[in-house]
Amino acid sequence: MEGWTGAEINKAKIVLADEATALLHGRECLAAIHDTIDTMFKGGKGGYASTEGLNRVFVSEDDIISENGVKIIDMFVRLGLASSKKEARRLVQGGGARLGDDKISDENAILTKDDFGNNKEVTLRAGKKRAGVVEL
Repeated sequence: MEGWTGAEINKAKIVLADEATALLHGRECLAAIHDTIDTMFKGGKGGYASTEGLNRVFVSEDDIISENGVKIIDMFVRLGLASSKKEARRLVQGGGARLGDDKISDENAILTKDDFGNNKEVTLRAGKKRAGVVEL
């Protein structure tokens, strides 16, 4: 292993991650996880991004349309994309927070029904490789 190159090390990391995931969640979930990785992070599957393997939180439509709404930074914390509201705010301030493909620039932003469009879910991203789903 000492003489391995970067590509060989990355392949070993994938095998290790797959085995750890199989032990924890079962081998049957690996296909969904690999599809999600391929579509969201490698640009595969014709651009359709499967969100099946991502963490998700559920919100009611009543919460979305209420007077106070649902703060986006709260969703980052609930999804585990930030460990605290302070970290979520720093993520927004640093330009690493996204709602779908759109950068979130307001740390006090509220998730609205318009953000969902005709869909039942939206994807939140923290940086390039961490993402989660908010589902109605």
